[in-house]
Amino acid sequence: MARGSRHSRIFSSRKSSPYALALTVLLLLSVVLLMLLALGIFSLPIDSDDSPVATRRGNREIAEAIGMEKRGKQWTEVLSWEPRAFLYHNFLSKEECEHLIDLATPHMMKSTVVDSTTGKSKDSRVRTSSGMFLSRGQDKTIKAIEKRIADYTFIPVEHGEGLQILHYEVGQKYEPHFDYFLDEYNTKNGGQRIATLLMYLSDVEEGGETVFPSAKFNSSSLPWYNQLSECAKKGLSVRPKMGDALLFWSMKPDATLDPSSLHGGCPVVKGNKWSSTKWMHVNEYKISK
Repeated sequence: MARGSRHSRIFSSRKSSPYALALTVLLLLSVVLLMLLALGIFSLPIDSDDSPVATRRGNREIAEAIGMEKRGKQWTEVLSWEPRAFLYHNFLSKEECEHLIDLATPHMMKSTVVDSTTGKSKDSRVRTSSGMFLSRGQDKTIKAIEKRIADYTFIPVEHGEGLQILHYEVGQKYEPHFDYFLDEYNTKNGGQRIATLLMYLSDVEEGGETVFPSAKFNSSSLPWYNQLSECAKKGLSVRPKMGDALLFWSMKPDATLDPSSLHGGCPVVKGNKWSSTKWMHVNEYKISK
């Protein structure tokens, strides 16, 4: 009887211990907290610059600031293999297009061409548009666009020239030409131009198409052939649409120049045409400061 009574008293004292109750409660709270963290219902209040929460918030704020979230559906359309040409639909947002135009408008000047003998710029009736260059990485929006170009083309940002903004009024054009150089002067910095990304910053009511007259393509088979200007019917043509970007390569995969990349800007028949060109080189293109 005495032995049973002793065991009963020992059990009673353990059961009523406040330390045991506190430990049990803490363990239960820890388990509940771990489950909430695992399910993502609860998160720790960590908000340093390197934390995933801060990174996601920063990316969202940048995206909202430059209109990336307002782009339409994006997809790439293969236009031709000779030359290699691809159309990226909705590459830029409306806000980005307008931002580039606003930056360029106060600084527009008559466009020039490259003299194939001296390698220097000169006036020519071949090119009647107006234009200007924006500095590489000039602001947050331009940095985002240039990063997008690099991701799309797999050509580093450092290999690209600054964005050129062009404006064509009614009757203005750019006769068929090559983007690659035929002189040594212009290849000293960055080597040869390997590819071009032409971004359309506005719609054009009529005309203003980009045409590839040497492309191995029958333009009369296009369902919108009758909507093209007479100039555009002379080869593979792309009609300007705000936000779209035309990527074509001036060099073949074997690193030889591609004569089928000959292209031109058809005269604007009605309306205005705004575009932005990014030329990319084989090697790093150094920007003079």
